Amino acid sequence: MSNNKSTYDYGECHVCGEQMNEKRINQDFWLKGKLIVIESVPAGVCPQCGEKIVKADVGRQLATLIKNLRRLPKRKTITVPVVRFAKEVA
Repeated sequence: MSNNKSTYDYGECHVCGEQMNEKRINQDFWLKGKLIVIESVPAGVCPQCGEKIVKADVGRQLATLIKNLRRLPKRKTITVPVVRFAKEVA
């Protein structure tokens, strides 16, 4: 019996052509002016350009999580600094 964990083949990056690698990412969404972060999402990530994709079933699970966000048990919150872009930076 092998201990190798099989991973999904995400194929080549549609942006640069590099082979995508499976990783766990934090995915952010803006909903009605509020930032939502879902941790540990399995995704294909391009090591060359950073493009990210998820499988269709993961996308459906993300949509369900977001739809049921208010019904989820205890949630962690984070504080995020917001900086306005300025033409000239000191």
